[in-house]
Amino acid sequence: MAVVKISSAEQFNSLLTSSRFVVADFYADWCGPCKAIAPVYDSLASQLSRPNHITFTKINGDEQQQLAQAYGVRAYPTFIVFENGNKKQTVAGADPRKLNEVIQTLASEATKSDATGTAESSSSGVWSGATPAKGYSDVTDQVEIKGLELLNRDTERGEARVLFDKSKPSGLSGKGKGKAESKSDWVESDTDEQLMLYIPFNATLKVHSLHITSFAEADEDDDEVPMRPKTVSLYTNRSHVLGFDEAEDIPAVQTVEIKAEDWDAKTGTAKVDLRFVKFQNVTSLVVFFVDGDGDSEKLRVDRVRIIGDAGEKRDMGKLEKIGDEPGE
Repeated sequence: MAVVKISSAEQFNSLLTSSRFVVADFYADWCGPCKAIAPVYDSLASQLSRPNHITFTKINGDEQQQLAQAYGVRAYPTFIVFENGNKKQTVAGADPRKLNEVIQTLASEATKSDATGTAESSSSGVWSGATPAKGYSDVTDQVEIKGLELLNRDTERGEARVLFDKSKPSGLSGKGKGKAESKSDWVESDTDEQLMLYIPFNATLKVHSLHITSFAEADEDDDEVPMRPKTVSLYTNRSHVLGFDEAEDIPAVQTVEIKAEDWDAKTGTAKVDLRFVKFQNVTSLVVFFVDGDGDSEKLRVDRVRIIGDAGEKRDMGKLEKIGDEPGE
């Protein structure tokens, strides 16, 4: 069957894991435009479906409200394209031309990636050290790069922006041992092990978790091995970076401890789960790396990814049909 009818959140999450690309058609039985565009969608699915690579699904939003809410569906029909479990693109409304354009582009990218052998990376070149939690996506693209601030960084290393670079970290391939005068794609602390990172966002986010990547490696010209972060304190909605003394006087929204077993051996990445209820309307984050997992005076961070949801969600009872009059 070309189109998979989704009957549970577990079934859909399983497809996000097993198929590189997933196209979801969120619809409702009472939605006229949904019925009008269905033959177009079914035709594309019949032509382009590929087992475990491109999967087309249909999700009844009235029956699967959890999924509709999780992905911010506000009207029917809404088509969402996922790549490697991350929300990639959305088409709202019954627009056959736009839908055809997006899906044909997707198929072209999939074919191209097969030919170049880059299936482990997304077509947009975004590296990810861990899979986002079910129902959430990587929203790091909402980071306002120009507004980043990082206190106590070693100026001979990378700048704050490298933490959000889309490329695979050089440390992953053992190339993160360059000399001090070369440009690094990671950051290290300077006078002690602490780092204070200010992250402003372009939109209001709901932040579910952080993925922090760190490789504890010595440089060719330095025998001291930097530490991975251990204690991390988080502050929300600050207008500027906090000073180290200032942070001691302000209660953190949450402080977490990353244990040695939390670090993935292959990707050097730890998932930091947050108390989601406290991170619902976040316009900025201050991430205070308080200490590391050893006795070194240096702490190293290679990448930071933000996992959650961008934008506010509406009450499912107030969903409107695009191009159709509201039902009773």
